[in-house]
Amino acid sequence: MRATLMYGAGDVRVEQVPDPVIKRPTDALVRITASCVCGSDLWPYTSMKPADGPALMGHEFIGVVEDAGPEVTTLARGDLVVAPFAVSDGTCVFCREGLHTSCTDPQAGFWTNASGQAEAIRVPLADGTLVRLPVEADSALVPSLLTLADVFGTGHHAALTGGVSPRTLVTVIGDGAVGLLAVLAARRLGAERIILMGRHKARTDLGREFGATDVVSARGQEGIEVVRELTGGHGTHVAVEAVGTMPAYRQALGVVRPGGVISRVGIPQYEDAPIGFGSLFLRNIRLAGGPAPVRAYIEELMPDILNGSIEPGKVFDTTISLDAVPVAYQDMAARKSLKVLIKP
Repeated sequence: MRATLMYGAGDVRVEQVPDPVIKRPTDALVRITASCVCGSDLWPYTSMKPADGPALMGHEFIGVVEDAGPEVTTLARGDLVVAPFAVSDGTCVFCREGLHTSCTDPQAGFWTNASGQAEAIRVPLADGTLVRLPVEADSALVPSLLTLADVFGTGHHAALTGGVSPRTLVTVIGDGAVGLLAVLAARRLGAERIILMGRHKARTDLGREFGATDVVSARGQEGIEVVRELTGGHGTHVAVEAVGTMPAYRQALGVVRPGGVISRVGIPQYEDAPIGFGSLFLRNIRLAGGPAPVRAYIEELMPDILNGSIEPGKVFDTTISLDAVPVAYQDMAARKSLKVLIKP
């Protein structure tokens, strides 16, 4: 089959690789009908050393079950399914608590060196990981349903762990797909005011459509001062950090009000950050977020997509074939595309 491999920074290729096969009785084989490039894929795209490649790429996909091991009981051949970006068994203590990203099964964990940007994939722990979709593979809802694999669930996680409610003021830092869908999630949870910090007009326009009440294009201290002016000098109850860099974290620290929450869902590209007396402690600021257990949110979020009340799939501004994936990486890294949908 054809699959996407990253050989090093800036070096993405679509090549023939061995077809996936059932290895364990709990596996399923899925023929991929829709997948995408994630903003998190751009971190290795700019930094991977050739010695660490080649690596299969992709962790967000929808597809059709083609085969399953004898212990798979909830899925059948022909089912259309969506896969979260982490494998989980759905039965361990953490899965039962809704924290599927901490599943204790030895086969569980994040998709690494996985062929999500490919023609097919082997899915471990299929009963716990995959969710059946009540639509056909050619449904117009597929782009929005694909966001349940990662970016919409991650935006929801950011809003949820931040404690967004109808009484909260929210700042979202970052106008990538996760940031924009954090806006949508905050609106869905009833946030009173949502300030989006971003400087790409096409993206911030979509952010307004998703529910942002204000857009702040300034960064750093200038941006912090604008947000504080908009909020009576206090800042917002929740600051969603959807980028993952230290400047974005410092910006979140500057816009959150005393007693508020910084909710980080951008993968941190740092280990040390201000958390001491003068930063978090003195102002009773809490730090939340983390890798979203999107499997826990799919059943909750899916109905609003199916009934048309929300359309998170609008973050996909480009659709390509599998062979064009290397160009998709280039365009997303250059900010020419927001998020690219792949139709193998």
